[in-house]
Amino acid sequence: MSALLKPLLDAPPPDSHWAASAVAGPETGPLDGSVRVDVAVVGAGITGLSTAIHLAEQGVCVAVLEAREPGFGGSGRNNGQIIPTLSRLDPANLTAAYGEAKGSALARMVGGSAALVFDLIERYQMRCDGVQKGWIQPAHRPGRMAAAEQRVAQWRALGAEVALLDAAQTERALGTRFWHGAMVAPTGGHVNPLSLAREMARAALGLGVAIHSDTPVVSIARAGTGWTLTTPRGGVTADRVVVATNAYTDDLWPGLRRSVVPVLNFQMVTEPLPAALRASVLPSDMACSDTRGDLHFFRWTADNRLVSGCTLVRSADAERRARERTRERIRRVFPQIGNPAIARSWSGHLAMTADFRPHFHELAPGVTGAVGYNGRGMALGTAVGRELARHATGTGAPELALPFTPVKPLPFHDLVTRFSRLYMLHLRRLDRRD
Repeated sequence: MSALLKPLLDAPPPDSHWAASAVAGPETGPLDGSVRVDVAVVGAGITGLSTAIHLAEQGVCVAVLEAREPGFGGSGRNNGQIIPTLSRLDPANLTAAYGEAKGSALARMVGGSAALVFDLIERYQMRCDGVQKGWIQPAHRPGRMAAAEQRVAQWRALGAEVALLDAAQTERALGTRFWHGAMVAPTGGHVNPLSLAREMARAALGLGVAIHSDTPVVSIARAGTGWTLTTPRGGVTADRVVVATNAYTDDLWPGLRRSVVPVLNFQMVTEPLPAALRASVLPSDMACSDTRGDLHFFRWTADNRLVSGCTLVRSADAERRARERTRERIRRVFPQIGNPAIARSWSGHLAMTADFRPHFHELAPGVTGAVGYNGRGMALGTAVGRELARHATGTGAPELALPFTPVKPLPFHDLVTRFSRLYMLHLRRLDRRD
């Protein structure tokens, strides 16, 4: 395990609003001994649990191995927005990168990802404060509306349900004149992300999946035509393996950790706000994240708290500065709130890639992995899990929506990781341009 990652996995769970309000997790425990399964999944976040559910629905014998507990990593710490797009990429970017057929297939998968999340929530009656009233991406500068128009046209051409709002419509939806128009995806929404991860684990267990918490995988090695995964107190032999660890990827598979950059993101939740403010701030109850690189994002909780956050450039005195930056942001965007009191703050890592594309890998015959969701992991990870399950049950790579590519470690990865926050300065400069 890398020196940078070990403290993340050794630390206690964050004192987040999600942890304070989530449903209790299902009973799981460490693997003790040796087992044989069809498919072993490494990581009990959204991708790993979605993979397990979709495999188990087909009668496949699955074991999920998790270093801590379901939802411990980024899957249980994020803002909980269910977003059916990629960060900074549109369908045209995907077809340019992967060709018309594969790029369009990936875009369609992304466009349907939010609906898939809420379908699973309904199917398994998941208690996760799920609200499907849409996701909105407002334009932070007038010139960004041209890009929004192109984005809407591209998604509509693929059959996605999206709409374009003008400035007045955006003001009515969001309760502020801060933005200049917006793209809306009605299939999006928001959830308590830790509850969703725990409920996905509960659904997987109900389908017969074995979930072993506090079970880090030490090694993966070829065993005949299959694979053996070694853990501190036992091991798993499987025909196929899915590695679903994203920003919390360690050195389990050569080069995989070094192909992404973990970026620390802060989340904040206010004290409960009065009903009158709830009615005037985000009255549509949509999840909101705008067109900035230094993203402005907001959503309500079930108990009338506003959730927002930020990413910092400097690490000194980080939590205090993140609180002040988020409070100032809320005051500026929603002046009717005044000076909000922050009830809790917490942080988690998201996995960034140099090209802003998620990376899907056939690591070896029978071993697949997915990393680099660039802050879009809740909906995307759910859809990716379904595709990885299809692959594990025999669907060939050409038929999948996932474009498999070789693992490409970033040069000077540890140095890039340590100074990754400086990239935020570049994004902030770009944000000042149309």
